[in-house]
Amino acid sequence: MSLTDILSPSDIAAALRDCQAPDSFSPKKFFQISGMSKKSSSQLKEIFRILDNDQSGFIEEDELKYFLQRFECGARVLTASETKTFLAAADHDGDGKIGAEGIKFFMNR
Repeated sequence: MSLTDILSPSDIAAALRDCQAPDSFSPKKFFQISGMSKKSSSQLKEIFRILDNDQSGFIEEDELKYFLQRFECGARVLTASETKTFLAAADHDGDGKIGAEGIKFFMNR
């Protein structure tokens, strides 16, 4: 399964266009534009599984900086500032990584 099986390719493209400039990425806005914020818990778990590149059950900081590239190969890498802000917002238990529950928690804020 791929992200385009769950999310509209045009919504993904619009979300990526919105954050092309360095330091313009807003996770909440990206989730809204891409349509992720409207997905069911089971769909979010599948999206998380796809985004969890090493299949560890968590998205760590090293994976998070390549977040946009999981949606499109040519997308930019998140800046260090964007990565740290995203991690801090979605890491609700403070362990330095994001679990599937962290993504749902962040999207519902």
